[in-house]
Amino acid sequence: MAVRPTARQTTTPPAAAALAATALVLAVACTLAPSPALAQTIPLDVGSMPSQDVVPLAKDGAAKALAALPAIITDMLKRSGVPGAAVAVVQGGKTVFAEGYGVRELGQAGTVDAETVFQIASLSKPIAGTIGAIQVSSGVVDWNDPVIRHLPSFRMASSYVTEHAIIGDFYAHRSGLPPTAGDDLEDIGFDRATILSRLHLLKPDPFRISYNYANFGFTVGAEAIAAASGKPWEDLAEDVLFKPLGMTSTSARHADFLNRKNRAHLHTFADGRFQPLYDRNPDAQSPAGGVSSNVLDLAEWLKLLLADGRHGDKQLIAPTALLPALRPQAFSAPAQTLGSRSGFYGYGFNVSVEPNGRPAMSHSGAFIEGAGTSMLMIPSADIAIVVLTNGGPVGVPEAIGMQFMEIVQFGTSSRDWYEGIHPILMHYYDPVGDLAGKTPPAKPEAARPLTSYAGTYENAYFGPAKIAVEEGRLVFRVGPGTFSLPMIHWSGETFAVAPRTENAPYGSLSSVRFVMKDGQAVSFTVNYLDSAHMATWTR
Repeated sequence: MAVRPTARQTTTPPAAAALAATALVLAVACTLAPSPALAQTIPLDVGSMPSQDVVPLAKDGAAKALAALPAIITDMLKRSGVPGAAVAVVQGGKTVFAEGYGVRELGQAGTVDAETVFQIASLSKPIAGTIGAIQVSSGVVDWNDPVIRHLPSFRMASSYVTEHAIIGDFYAHRSGLPPTAGDDLEDIGFDRATILSRLHLLKPDPFRISYNYANFGFTVGAEAIAAASGKPWEDLAEDVLFKPLGMTSTSARHADFLNRKNRAHLHTFADGRFQPLYDRNPDAQSPAGGVSSNVLDLAEWLKLLLADGRHGDKQLIAPTALLPALRPQAFSAPAQTLGSRSGFYGYGFNVSVEPNGRPAMSHSGAFIEGAGTSMLMIPSADIAIVVLTNGGPVGVPEAIGMQFMEIVQFGTSSRDWYEGIHPILMHYYDPVGDLAGKTPPAKPEAARPLTSYAGTYENAYFGPAKIAVEEGRLVFRVGPGTFSLPMIHWSGETFAVAPRTENAPYGSLSSVRFVMKDGQAVSFTVNYLDSAHMATWTR
């Protein structure tokens, strides 16, 4: 997942949303405006005006932050139970900090170091934003290209949106696709092409005025860029970004991650503790959540961004192509009060304003099945930090980055960042399903013979499903592979399933309710899959 804006998505709240919820608000009002007479006589390029309302950085703030960073990291790991982390800091075009802490897998030998490769989840999105900017610089595409120019078979529910939606709309999560669109299809094993081909079946929200964080909506935009480039997304990422920057430990393919000897294992938070229970293959949403990397490689990427697209003696990205990705394109976290600041989303980047008036760009990434990552950069201070962990989202990477950057800017830390962020992210572990936390009825109504429910049922979005009788119980099978859920009788025509997927955390329990006619089931609905009202199958 990437970290998600709802309780059911990776994305999280994104780092900008967490920042908006916990940040220190300082009133700064010293912006200078030209006189009306001057404005009438001199052409005014507002974009070239200095940021006159920015508070100066604390003296030696960066040095103090770097000195404090090891203790911040070890404290966060100890308090949270996250098994391992790697952190890098870039400043002045150099990697000034790169260290690993903890272990790659609980109960096994192998410590984390700066070369340890992690799955970075939704931190893949700003990587994809960078790749998009490179291709815009090269003239291969434009952020404003209609997606159907490059993906002529792609469809949305609205013919108008199909015709007019541009690459930037999908990169900024403003296409109108509902939150987490397609994640449910990924959970049951469908590939990228199949998922994208079914998004038109989902009822959309208003075009361009809705912000819905959606991995597969984002993937649509990236696939359009890949199609215009004439190569698969994974090859494009390697050819235009990873190889030129020497990011030899970075890949957009899950198989490459599994082949790394020095890799961090996922640890999900289940039953009150971190456990290495799952492998998470995010290839279907690779542009949005499928990159794996280490902090040394990601430091090279951050240097490119802070240098406004320049790598060594080569301008790899034109500033005019990079800027749209790093400036607001959509409201991701509108202010809830007159005294608070809003959060924004660019093309793969969260965009916010620090308490001292400095623009910041960030992104978090998370898999409920066991990864938590974050990046935060302040271009006007020429500094960035990236934090990778092998524990599910509990607020550690965000808290490390925010505490570090607060010291950079103000010379000290004003609060317990982990205490503020941790409870926000723990909501991602709330079980799904209408039966979660409920006790089975003491005197359930009897079920009909199991063969009354068995059979094959059709659904346009999820595809056909089979209710089978196996070893004296019903089993729900759906998807192209081996996804199946044993069904336990609850009462009457209702059965229960206990899914365990990226979007169904520990403790999830859902009803499967059958509709009967003449003694035979004619349809059924799976509650935990029905958030978009698409999870009814008919015979």
